[in-house]
Amino acid sequence: MATIRRRSRMRAGTFAFPKERKEPLNDGRHVRNAVARFDQVKGVSDKERDAAWRRIRAAARKFGVVISARGWRQLMQGRKTGRSRSGSR
Repeated sequence: MATIRRRSRMRAGTFAFPKERKEPLNDGRHVRNAVARFDQVKGVSDKERDAAWRRIRAAARKFGVVISARGWRQLMQGRKTGRSRSGSR
């Protein structure tokens, strides 16, 4: 409950996806988490993903987080459902 209250008090611009209030970018740990979970965000357009990626990159620079992916599409390569696969290929 405290986490929900804290999240609701955060400015919308603090999130990678502000309209959905998903993937907060308030420190390095959250930036790394936003990159790791980027493919799990559902119901957003490519335009919204482009904007979210720009916010993630800006936050990464601010907090000294190195991102090896050149763009969000690189994160999505090979993932049909947006979630990592388990089992054999």
